[in-house]
Amino acid sequence: GAGKSTIIRAVYAEMRGLGYSISHTSRAPRGQEQNGVDYHFVSPQEFEEMIRKKAFAEWAKVYRDFKGTSWKSLRAVLDRGLDVIMDVDIQGARNIKKQYPAGVSIFILPPSLEVLEARLRARATDEEAVIQSRIGQAQEEIRNSSFYDYLIINDRLEEAVAEAQSVIRAERCRPSVRFPQIKERFGL
Repeated sequence: GAGKSTIIRAVYAEMRGLGYSISHTSRAPRGQEQNGVDYHFVSPQEFEEMIRKKAFAEWAKVYRDFKGTSWKSLRAVLDRGLDVIMDVDIQGARNIKKQYPAGVSIFILPPSLEVLEARLRARATDEEAVIQSRIGQAQEEIRNSSFYDYLIINDRLEEAVAEAQSVIRAERCRPSVRFPQIKERFGL
């Protein structure tokens, strides 16, 4: 609805040093979504078993389905020395921030709730009750968006992508990130 997945795909395609942590979900694929590419699609029973086995860094019940980031998916990116991009809701962002306080969070907003509703309807994949639930959830997340480190309004896709890239570039220049590189480079 807000364009998170579209922005993530564009940023990921244009920037180096990034890895996408593929989330698990118990919902069915939409449109052209592919298992292992867009999500790891599992049954609700499989998801619940993974919860019991503590396989998730974060998870939540989103609308009527489960969605979460497995430790395995997260480690696969981190072990390659890449910056992780994740597509999570506010619950997931809070859970990840507790475990990775230095992690940077970006909240993507639609231009307005009316535009969000129009985008959700244009997908033609959700029932009316799901659309209304998503709009209500979006309102709640927008009310709590000050939790995030950065806020980007996706009014024009190219600008939103450029803003997300700027955040990543700026964060990579922080002393906490850059100084270990400087120490190595200059033999300090």
